[in-house]
Order: sequence, then structure tokens, then C-alpha cells
Amino acid sequence: MTAALLTSIFEFFVNLLTSVPPAGVYTIVFALAFGEAALFIGFVLPGETAVLLGGVAASQDHVNVVILCVGVSVAAIAGDSIGYWIGKNHGDKLLKLPIVRHRKGAIHQALDLLRQRGPIYVFLGRFTAFLRAVMPGLAGMSHMPYRQFFIANAASGIVWGVGFTLLGYLSGHALPTIEKYVSRFGLGILILVIAGGIWHHVHAKRKARAIEEEFRRTHPDEEVL
Repeated sequence: MTAALLTSIFEFFVNLLTSVPPAGVYTIVFALAFGEAALFIGFVLPGETAVLLGGVAASQDHVNVVILCVGVSVAAIAGDSIGYWIGKNHGDKLLKLPIVRHRKGAIHQALDLLRQRGPIYVFLGRFTAFLRAVMPGLAGMSHMPYRQFFIANAASGIVWGVGFTLLGYLSGHALPTIEKYVSRFGLGILILVIAGGIWHHVHAKRKARAIEEEFRRTHPDEEVL
């Protein structure tokens, strides 16, 4: 039952992706990669999910993997550049967004690390969903020179865009092998994936809660950043 279910899930997503016209796949993937920081949609829908699925579509020869790699990288870099200018010119409004206002501890910590590590933290922030959405705006708020930001952001955008596209692409090519062996290892893989996902979620929640509790303890009178 488990093997059949997993195989059906794989086939469902592949069929869903390939049923969308190529132009639609490009538009959706590029728009989500662009909008993570520019429109702050990364809070609710991490762009890497769309990039991975675009890579799977490319593995089925539905879209071109090179166009995806280039387009995702350019969209991510451009979106973050807009996020930088929004933070530089409208940082006070950015900090009043409900989802940001409740992460004051994480924001303060990110700003401190930006001042200490600058471009390195910009690069690394790309690979964390929350930081990917707010890092460009925070970099603008911290008055990091745009040239510094752009170099670090472009490097991380290319690594992230090409890396996740190719990860989806290679995973798509591996589907026949996965389907072949799923009856043997399907249950074990499913249990490990679920357990790993639960552990990661709980660990991230605990870490975020600890940061916010420490911030409230050390800043008892601060209501907004």
C-alpha cells in the first residue's frame, strides 16, 4: 500500500507539472523566485519549492533546464535588489509587517550579524527561508553599501538558483529508479522523511522561541524595533 501510494504521489506531481504549458512553468517559477524578497511572499511560500518543481519539469523535457537556471538566478538577484531598496527607503514600514513584528528577536540578531559579517551573512541568509525573505530589506536598513550587497547577493543567487534547479532536475531523472525500489525501501524512506521533517520543524520552532524569549527578557520595554 505504501509503495503504491508513494509511486502515485510521484506520478501525480510529474503529471501536474507537465500539464502546465512551458511558458506557465517559467512564469510561475521566476515570479516566485523574484517575489520572495521583493514582495515578501517568501514568508508563506518559499521560492525554492517552485524552483525544485521547475527542475523536475525540466527533467521531463517539458522546459529547458538552462533557461530555468539562468532565469531563476536573475529573478532572485533582481527581487532581492528591490527588497534592498525597500528596506533602505521604507525600513520602518517593513518592521511593522505582522509576521516581522513577531520576530523582533530574530530581526535584531540578523541586524547585529549583518553589521559584524556583512556580505558573508547576506550570502548565507539566502539558504534560510525566513532570512531569504527579509535579508535584503535588512541589508538596506543597515546601510550596507549596495555594491557590497549586490556582489554577495549575486553570488548567493547564482548558487541557490542553479543548485536547486539542478537538484530538482536530477531528482526528476531519478524517479524511475525510485519507483523501481520503492517497494523495498518505501516504508523506511517515508518514516525517515517524516521523522526528519518533524524534528526540523520542532527544532526550528524551539530555536525561534528561545531567541524571542531572550529578546523580551533583555528588552522588556521595547514594543517595536
